[in-house]
Amino acid sequence: MSAGKIIILIVFFAVIVGGYFLTIRISEDMSKLRENSSGSISDKGKAFGDMFIDSSIGDASVLNPLLSTDSASSDINGLIFNGLVKYDKDLRLVGDLAERWEVSENKLTITFYLKKNIKWQDGAPFTSADVEFTYRTLTAAKTKSPYKSAYELVKVFEATDSYTVRVTYEKPFAPALESWGIGIIPKHLLYKEDVNTTDFNSRPTGTGPFIFAGWSRGEKISLIYNEKYFDGRSFIDKFLYRVIPDQSSQLMELKAGGVDSMNLTPDMYKTLKKDISFNAKYNMFKYVGFNYSYMGFNLRNPLFTDKNVRKAIAYGINKKEIIDGVLLGCGVETTGPYLPRSWAYNKSVPAQGYNPEKAKALLTAAGWTPGNDGVLEKNGNRFEFMLLTNQGNKARELMVQIIQQNLKKIGINVKIRVIAWSSLVNEFIDKKKFDAILLGWSLSNDPDNFDLFHSSKTAEKEYNFVSYKNDEVDRLLLAGRTTFDHEKRKQAYNKIHAIMADDLPYVFICVPESLVAVSKRFKGLKVEPAGLKYNFEKWYVPKEAQKYRNEIQK
Repeated sequence: MSAGKIIILIVFFAVIVGGYFLTIRISEDMSKLRENSSGSISDKGKAFGDMFIDSSIGDASVLNPLLSTDSASSDINGLIFNGLVKYDKDLRLVGDLAERWEVSENKLTITFYLKKNIKWQDGAPFTSADVEFTYRTLTAAKTKSPYKSAYELVKVFEATDSYTVRVTYEKPFAPALESWGIGIIPKHLLYKEDVNTTDFNSRPTGTGPFIFAGWSRGEKISLIYNEKYFDGRSFIDKFLYRVIPDQSSQLMELKAGGVDSMNLTPDMYKTLKKDISFNAKYNMFKYVGFNYSYMGFNLRNPLFTDKNVRKAIAYGINKKEIIDGVLLGCGVETTGPYLPRSWAYNKSVPAQGYNPEKAKALLTAAGWTPGNDGVLEKNGNRFEFMLLTNQGNKARELMVQIIQQNLKKIGINVKIRVIAWSSLVNEFIDKKKFDAILLGWSLSNDPDNFDLFHSSKTAEKEYNFVSYKNDEVDRLLLAGRTTFDHEKRKQAYNKIHAIMADDLPYVFICVPESLVAVSKRFKGLKVEPAGLKYNFEKWYVPKEAQKYRNEIQK
């Protein structure tokens, strides 16, 4: 999640929500917001009110769940939109917009029974027509969505009445139920629009617990509570998402009270654990993460077409140095495209290990020889490339420096470029204008990673931006998602893991632990298998501990 200084001013504006006007008063100078002067925080029970100020190193790119490809956008979309299903705290699928569902004996048909009396945030009724519109939009040829593949497998879509939806697949599709957790979009607002370019993508309307209130690009996104949310209004009145593209600056804001939460770097976490004054004001959480870090190659670049060259680079990178030196031990090595805790992870795949001599031997065998300055050369070309990562993520910035130093020892010259998140995604990743990139993937509970690695998913805005193609992996990706037999799926994903550990479209580096600080004003927080913020709308601040004046006047 990923900047500019907040301008000191007071803005008044009005938006129409649910058929009535909301007048929103936003005070941008954090020091001018009213605060309680009490020190210790007691809890006399749940109360409505207060504001949660989150921080991110990168701005969102598009506020439409069908199009968003970055974590910042997904964070906001998750508060504005709902899917038919969702994961509960124990990572079990439960109903969201759907009250219940039935799966046919042959596992090919799912019938969803929608909750009644749900309203869009502008007051229009939510019905099966919105679900059908979302499906038709996702599968339309012109829609630039990375999620199409899951919905293109639907053979027949039926809205049998206003509150019943039936989807039938041509063949078994294991992640079918999970796929309907995608945010549903409103037909009545978008049926005449081009979903790729509509203004809706910057001013969304959903069914979720928070209503969009404003977006200052590169600075902040403001949300307010949805009083008529079908699952009960959020206890928090307002959510402010501040873009602060540097984690050191975020920490300064956190300590000063300008934000209520941030993702900590390992060195911050270790230092702050010993800070008595900080621990009096903030809770810190540490839990196994849902993402892995990787260095991906642009496989259209001739430098990286030889698998043995990619292997040499992998042998030349000291993962232990990254985990110990950058993550301070707050992470584990990974050998493939699944999380080590996943049932799909192939534990028999050995860690490659740091072996610069083996790396040099592979490069020599591939025809690369040292030039006068020690940099490898072949056919008059130097072995050098640009490694990109996103601005504001201190751990990644340190990782690329270690990779640069490691690869210099085997004769490869790596240049580093750190780019603001939105530019990195839109101008470089989507357009495949990169040599190599250091990023991470946040993964869902189901191991289906068809969209990341299938050779058909290389178009702009799709996730296989490294242009990986392996016919056996393509076959196994299809096999893994088209059977409900758990053992057959496990065999397919274990084989994918083994092939990719050898093929190395990515150098799979590590799974970092999640390290989060949250102000002790907020209650109702608990780390569960689903993480920390899965139930954000249920967080609350006791009345006596509330910090900000209620800024919403109706």
